[in-house]
Amino acid sequence: QVQLVESGGGLVQAGGSLRLACRASGMLFSLNPMDWQRQGPGEQREMIAAIQSDGRTSYVDSVKGRFTISRDNTENTVYLQMNDVRTEDTGIYFCHTFYRDSWGRGIQVTVSS
Repeated sequence: QVQLVESGGGLVQAGGSLRLACRASGMLFSLNPMDWQRQGPGEQREMIAAIQSDGRTSYVDSVKGRFTISRDNTENTVYLQMNDVRTEDTGIYFCHTFYRDSWGRGIQVTVSS
């Protein structure tokens, strides 16, 4: 059974930084792409950052240059470093992998002005 457990969310002021982590179990982590998805208040969930098994990354335009996704295959963990956060980054952040379409429970990030 695949489990994805997010950590690191919370309240941060605009312009600040936050790092999210997602630890995976029950899967061959190093072989699978991972991504972070975000659901803002009243919005649909969207993929904001993804990392392939070979380390290639991709980002939605709204976070390019501010967020960085990375992975540590020795720790079965994917990270999302969030810098220069904005109030519009507020939302629930989900860790996801296409392997068995597995999701974490989500973690709240709130950016105050």
